[in-house]
Amino acid sequence: MKKLIIAAAIAALSAGAAFAETIKVGVTPGEHAQIMEKVKEVAAPKGLDIEILEFSDYVVPNQALADGDLNANSFQHQPYLDNQIADRGFDIVSVGTTITTPMGVYSSKVKSLDELKDGATIGIPNDPTNGGRALLVLASKGLIKVKPEVGLKVTPSDITENPKNITFAELDAAQLPRSLADVDAAVINTNYALEADLHPKEDAIAIEGEKSPYANVIAVRTADKDAPWVKTLVEAYHDESVRTFINDTFKGALIPSW
Repeated sequence: MKKLIIAAAIAALSAGAAFAETIKVGVTPGEHAQIMEKVKEVAAPKGLDIEILEFSDYVVPNQALADGDLNANSFQHQPYLDNQIADRGFDIVSVGTTITTPMGVYSSKVKSLDELKDGATIGIPNDPTNGGRALLVLASKGLIKVKPEVGLKVTPSDITENPKNITFAELDAAQLPRSLADVDAAVINTNYALEADLHPKEDAIAIEGEKSPYANVIAVRTADKDAPWVKTLVEAYHDESVRTFINDTFKGALIPSW
């Protein structure tokens, strides 16, 4: 009997060792980093050790993933990933959804979009996907009108009506919170807003609607998409304890999208 117990224990350890693996996951600072720390806790007993690396912009994490410096990243929504793949030829793919972060309009000078004066300046992200998203938020609030046939890839040149003659300052997304002293308002991604102690529900003068196509995703190299560790990573992220952590920590500023 003792030999059987020892043999079973060795077999269990061997099976666990087969799945023990360390991966590097790239995130942006703020909520993506915080959530991944929780995912790391959930993944550890499943034999997956997650090393979290933070990046301060939206460009480097996909390049690092494509180059093999990361095994996965978790920071971007699907339209941004699609645009990066089309523009840069990355052989990467999404393997699971994470959170939806509603984009908000923030200002240190006005309390509503109606208070914006003629010729006001609004900061928007300078990458095509998030810049287009920002313009669509403003269009949904009636501040501007854009060409409907353009879809999600809206640029300032696609604006058809701009009754307040708004000027758009296209800036790096991470710099937008710091630009609030220099512009009349800025449309800011939630991860950068939270990092700057701006809460979408409390501080935004306008916010994106709940029906948004911009769910964030976990991305990996296409060659890895069926690897066992990918399944473990996604299962760990989709664990109910992670959902509870998101809801309790961010109190509605972020929405679990699975």
